[in-house]
Amino acid sequence: MDMKKKKILVIGAGFSGLSAATSLADRGYEVEILEKNSIAGGRARVFSELGFTFDMGPSWYWMPDIFETYFGKFGKKPSDYYDLVRLDPSYTVILSENEVIDLPANYADLRQLFESYEPGAANALDRFMDQAAYKYKVGIQNFVWKPSRKISEFMSLKLLVDVVRLDVFQSFYSHIRKFFTSPTLLKLMEFPILFLGAISQNTPAMYSLMNYAEIKLGTWYPMGGMHLIVKGMVALAEEKGVKITYNSEVTSFRLAGKKVLGAETAAGFVEADAVVAGADYHHVETLLGDAHRNYDEAYWDKRVMAPSSLLFYLGISKRIPRLKHHNLFFDRDFSLHSEEIYTDPAWPTDPLFYASAPSVTDPSVAPEGCENVFLLIPVAPDLVDTEEVREKYFGQLMDRLEAYTGTSIREHIVYKRSYAHRDFMSDYHAFKGNAYGLANTLMQTAILKPSLKNKNLDNMYYTGQLTVPGPGVPPSLISGLVVASEVDQELNQR
Repeated sequence: MDMKKKKILVIGAGFSGLSAATSLADRGYEVEILEKNSIAGGRARVFSELGFTFDMGPSWYWMPDIFETYFGKFGKKPSDYYDLVRLDPSYTVILSENEVIDLPANYADLRQLFESYEPGAANALDRFMDQAAYKYKVGIQNFVWKPSRKISEFMSLKLLVDVVRLDVFQSFYSHIRKFFTSPTLLKLMEFPILFLGAISQNTPAMYSLMNYAEIKLGTWYPMGGMHLIVKGMVALAEEKGVKITYNSEVTSFRLAGKKVLGAETAAGFVEADAVVAGADYHHVETLLGDAHRNYDEAYWDKRVMAPSSLLFYLGISKRIPRLKHHNLFFDRDFSLHSEEIYTDPAWPTDPLFYASAPSVTDPSVAPEGCENVFLLIPVAPDLVDTEEVREKYFGQLMDRLEAYTGTSIREHIVYKRSYAHRDFMSDYHAFKGNAYGLANTLMQTAILKPSLKNKNLDNMYYTGQLTVPGPGVPPSLISGLVVASEVDQELNQR
């Protein structure tokens, strides 16, 4: 069969699915995406109510270079689809009602801030950032783009030297304490780790590259909301000829020997020469059946998952003083909340939380004079999620928000929606109700992550946050491009 006629089926129109589909269509394949939900975006879907526009998931725009790279592969740029603004402050950290830190976008101002907490911390920040810059450059260039299917990918002498210099075998916890002793500065530097995947003791120091991304490359926001990225990616995919079929959940796969022939949906069978699953990896494996899956249940049960989330989407009929675009409420015990996510999973005793108010930057996401607020508590996956539990935490968050902002909020809420484990499971079949995929631990890095290729089926592949390179929006974009390259390579060998 002529290559141009080969059909690839992609399951799921999240970031990784759209990325893989667009790349494959660009290479000349016929590509169809089957999407379970009524709109694209996966966890980055959007909904509107009463004049408020709510991004449902990702709200931080970090690593702008990866988005440039992605669109650049197809002769486009992010600005063709959305307008970015750099946030200043990048975010605000609330340590108590009276101790509030605005993290400045300007590096010189940040050095000054660090120095005010600890003599010598400005120079220590420079040293830390020099190392983090190296990790970002090498980690992104030499590691993140690898398919991680065989150890030999990492066996060149240069890469082995890089592995040592990247501090892969050292924990972030011990690494960061070589530079700073101030508990406040340690909190500031460890927050991306807490929110993105594991306790710092179990996270390789290599992930200081996230600090580099946050501090040097900046925190951005696409005007209109994060879903504008999805809208742009859908437009580009369709321009390349990708067909997206919505409300089309895959119920099973048709197999013959070592091949997947296509997918069954309520509307009928869709055949394919290869399948790329951008849906939840564990869920797809259960559809394949025991004889054809990569990993059994015991394997999945042993995986260390990144957090799930309890989310609240609020439309408020007045502006809220003191709230910035991104607000991190670190006014409670950091280590206790970490333990309750990662070590002894339980609903948190007294949680840290994140409040996003995009209407501070972007008047289009709320009616005039109103505030659009998104609240997130990172929580352990696989917890019993009830309405009573949600309401308990909602009450706690409102108490703290009202105390901090010095104004009543509850009576001005005109729209409210909560979202947690059971929603992640019903909307995305998310394993254990996870929100962020696998934790970034040493034993779940590169070749130790679930493989992007099925070992029992010659034409079945995986993409997204449960495989390489890992969780988050930029890694999901990379995941789609990496798997597309593997599919193309292997279909051309046959």
